[in-house]
Amino acid sequence: ELRAPRRRWPVPYRRFDYRPKTDPYCQARYTFCPTGSAIPVMKEEDVIEVYRLQAPVWEFKYGGLLGHLKIMHDAVGFRSSLTGKNYTMEWYELFQLGNCTFPHLRPGMDAPFWCNQGAACFYEGIDDAHWKENGTLVLVTTISGTMFNEMAKWVKYDNETGIYYETWTVQASPDKKSTVWFDSYECSKFILRTYQKLADLGAVFKKIQTNYTSIILFSGEPIYLGNETSIFGPQGNKTLAAAIRDFYNPFKPHQTVREFFVDIFKIIDRVILNHQFYLFYNLEYWFLPMKSPYLKIIYEEVPLPVGSKASFGV
Repeated sequence: ELRAPRRRWPVPYRRFDYRPKTDPYCQARYTFCPTGSAIPVMKEEDVIEVYRLQAPVWEFKYGGLLGHLKIMHDAVGFRSSLTGKNYTMEWYELFQLGNCTFPHLRPGMDAPFWCNQGAACFYEGIDDAHWKENGTLVLVTTISGTMFNEMAKWVKYDNETGIYYETWTVQASPDKKSTVWFDSYECSKFILRTYQKLADLGAVFKKIQTNYTSIILFSGEPIYLGNETSIFGPQGNKTLAAAIRDFYNPFKPHQTVREFFVDIFKIIDRVILNHQFYLFYNLEYWFLPMKSPYLKIIYEEVPLPVGSKASFGV
């Protein structure tokens, strides 16, 4: 049974009680967090520098190429004054971006199969060349060891409850004051949450411009369709189920160049000519009545936060 559209916009990102085990079917081309380690406990009297890190997505493979399109990945760096050790913390997909954005249509399974999780990664060291060559490595604040340890507790909570990657921001128009239907949940949002937590703990941030990448879909008011059971289950809506599967089919991995171009035309036909997009958000399906300009990648300023407590820092 389908319900009327929810009127609370944006739809709040859903948090979960635990992180489910990953299915062996889901495989990543590049290993998630290969050198990851536990977040250390810092001495209370330590003074820790906090760095804003930003580089083009897949910089390790394509250099600065995606940077020209302002498709950037964000992270945060720390340097302990007592030990001299550097650390990097970031949040990204367990199975790469494509798997988080579109499902697999597996034989013998009616419902689309999603390989979608995102998580925080913490490791010792800051790869200066990676962040500096085509991106940003800049000091934004300093914090105490006590504040760092409190942040670490928050990271654990955030990581255990916010488990699904959401690629798209969906809004009504390019106007800055337009209604946001859905907000993304990706690497930059984790960094923004981390900065806000540090500000709430008392960190004072430098006054510098900070920009972040968003991939935006433009749509009229979304229509709620249901969840996997209500659509694809035994008592589901077979017509709707077939439409959703048909929509996602052109986004599958391609074996030949010809297949790729055939499916690109199918995507253009459905999204732009027929104004259709099916969004999977919070384990639920929504229909987006797409409208011009349909999709846009923006690189806009989000100011560093201002805290409300007594401050320790710059």
